[in-house]
Amino acid sequence: MSGLLEGQVALVTGAGGGIGRGIATRFAEEGAAVVLHCRTAVDAADEVARRVRESGGRALVLRADLTDEDACGRLLGEAAEWGGGRLVNNAGVQPLRELPGMPAAEWRAVVDANLTSVFACTQAAAGIMRTQDGGGSVTHIASIEATHPAPLHAHYGAAKAAVRMHARSAALEYGPWGIRVNTVSPGLIHREGLEESWPEGVRRWKQAVPTGRLGRPEDVADACVFLASRLASWITGHDLVVDGGVSARPTW
Repeated sequence: MSGLLEGQVALVTGAGGGIGRGIATRFAEEGAAVVLHCRTAVDAADEVARRVRESGGRALVLRADLTDEDACGRLLGEAAEWGGGRLVNNAGVQPLRELPGMPAAEWRAVVDANLTSVFACTQAAAGIMRTQDGGGSVTHIASIEATHPAPLHAHYGAAKAAVRMHARSAALEYGPWGIRVNTVSPGLIHREGLEESWPEGVRRWKQAVPTGRLGRPEDVADACVFLASRLASWITGHDLVVDGGVSARPTW
């Protein structure tokens, strides 16, 4: 690898899931020390950390419930003891629920997990990055559903749309502090069992996407590495779509 993140410390939230594991692994391959956040997927995060250490890198696993603002602050504080400079807000949930009859409590739960956690982690990170030489970089994992609604995902899509706007607002207000904030919006990313649990959806995706395949966690990870690296030093407030070109497909 090219060592694009050599000497950096990166916190990846939701690092026990497929995309989070891919991001943390690629950051380590590019030379970053990685702090892997998880809430329940401790074994998966520990496995990534073990592989990073075996490859000569540095890795730390921290647990936190990111729907708790105080827990977000503690997480960023613990991560900052290693250093800092890079944050990837990847943690989130994607439940299925029809909008008609959706209880407000379910709406709030999705917004808290996908949006409020991003706000709280970014706010805590910015306070730390402001004091560091060179500022820092924050990347939110959004979704193409921020602009392309899907059935049963009204709460998720609305939260991800707000994540994109949060990044633009944060880029505006944290820019003078030397902090860049961007989003990566993935399309459908392969995960274990997806083809079996949603065969019709996978079939329709492959028919629609110009590149003919599902995305891989590494595709999202590569975009995050770019945005966190010196190659993107003049890029902020940007949404980098990683969807194999499916958003270019006409819908009428």
